[in-house]
Amino acid sequence: MSSPRTPLPGPPLSLRHWPTWLGIGAMALAARLPWLWQRAIGRGIGTLLRHLLRERRAVAARNLALCFPELDEAAREALLRAHFTSLGIGLFEFARAWWGSVEPMRRRLVVEGLEHIEAARAGGRGVIVVSGHFSTLEMCGRLMCDHVPLAGMYRPHAEPAMEWAVRRGRARYAAAMFPKQDVRSAVRHLKQGGLLWYAPDQDPSRGDAVYVPFFGQPAHSLTSTHALARMSGAAVVLYQHRRRADGGYTLTLWPAMEDYPSRDATADTARVIAGIETMARAAPDQYLWIHRRFKRRPDGTSPYADP
Repeated sequence: MSSPRTPLPGPPLSLRHWPTWLGIGAMALAARLPWLWQRAIGRGIGTLLRHLLRERRAVAARNLALCFPELDEAAREALLRAHFTSLGIGLFEFARAWWGSVEPMRRRLVVEGLEHIEAARAGGRGVIVVSGHFSTLEMCGRLMCDHVPLAGMYRPHAEPAMEWAVRRGRARYAAAMFPKQDVRSAVRHLKQGGLLWYAPDQDPSRGDAVYVPFFGQPAHSLTSTHALARMSGAAVVLYQHRRRADGGYTLTLWPAMEDYPSRDATADTARVIAGIETMARAAPDQYLWIHRRFKRRPDGTSPYADP
């Protein structure tokens, strides 16, 4: 997705992209279904995915065993089922955020802590708005953009047609979007007093990273929040979002982190990841447990060796 000031090039229309366009068309139509229908169908899709995606189901089950050792097997199985239900609903949330109306969500929206953004922006300072990878990520990002001019960093899609469609969808509400490789533009945006959404909670394939605790496990984590804050002078505000049982959403902005960044990249990264852990504990079914969060260990082993 790009800044609204950057013209979007024409869509890729060659024959090899047509299957993707058919899928995009189906998602765009699904985005227009009533929200109650989407939630019901999403639950069914989640159940289907739990049966079909055996490897991802095994990864999620292993993550839950590592992160919630205090739960018995029955409780973790119930959480696993709830997680896939959340993923199924999340598919409709993504589609609706990109191509549908969010008016039904606005009617049941609760937003807390906007004053923390205003305080952090005092004097024209930029703000890094840090969250994690939750199934509600895209929907809650669009809803938050109703209240603050939020930009973000993203990983481009490998399929050009999907990349074009998502960029066009996000351009409806985001202040700007920067590919993850374009750090210079993101830093410039922050130096100009902009807000940048960022999620540093996945095991990176590249970039500076350290091991810090996440649910008591050593988690290979990017130090980029620390680096972005040091390069730009931006404040860091943690952003929690969750889907409630009544179908509404609660968005919560925390006070800006004090004495951040410090000179210690590992300590700063640990603080950020601890905040994301708090968010995941508040909505454990909605965190992205199908990701191999602990695939790198300090001793070179992997808990997913035999999924």
